[in-house]
Amino acid sequence: MYAVDLHSHTRFFHGHERAAEYYDPLGVRLLTEAARLRNLDGVALTNHDYYREFDVAGTIPGIEVTTTHGHVLVVGPNPPSQTEPGDLSPEEAVEIAHDRGCAAIVAHPYRNSTVREVDADFDAIEINGKHPRTEQWVRKLADTHDLPLVGGSDAHYPFEVGRAYTEIDAEEFSPEAIVSAIRDGRVETEVHYGRFNRALRTLYQRIHEEKDYLQRPEEAEVESETPGVGKPPQ
Repeated sequence: MYAVDLHSHTRFFHGHERAAEYYDPLGVRLLTEAARLRNLDGVALTNHDYYREFDVAGTIPGIEVTTTHGHVLVVGPNPPSQTEPGDLSPEEAVEIAHDRGCAAIVAHPYRNSTVREVDADFDAIEINGKHPRTEQWVRKLADTHDLPLVGGSDAHYPFEVGRAYTEIDAEEFSPEAIVSAIRDGRVETEVHYGRFNRALRTLYQRIHEEKDYLQRPEEAEVESETPGVGKPPQ
């Protein structure tokens, strides 16, 4: 059994790609050290629309693909090195994931996303560490689609690692074994609800409210220029 945070980022800033080239190697090591301190076995590196390979123990390759309907996590042995934001449909992202031996996971289904409405061959749905107050909705969504639930912190800062993670019943800590376990449903989601994490989630809720990124399930059919925009859950 391995404890893995399946959604993490090596840096806290978007854009500034030149700076990222220098910061990412440090960011990876900060993530893995934070994971070790949280008693995790590893993290999946799921930066927005790019993947860089790092020879660092405790990491699983991945990428967070910005599709036409929101974000899809592609985790496994051979994720694409780069995708163009908004260029791929969710179906195309899933096809690429499976062609490369990776799992395709619906990321934060009730934040800036309508991916959950797409009829594609996803492998799992995520309970996101930034706002697990949607956990019951996500569980119902997973039951409806008969898909496993996985957990990821969506960490952009190392101290956020592990606030949500996945217990994975795999034969070994390898991308291939983890993908197989996800597809077989040999996973359990864990979420930390301590005082620090509650305060951090309150902050993120305010940020996402200001951006109009949060959505209630009953508003899933509302159309918008930005996928998934809606009022925040109460």
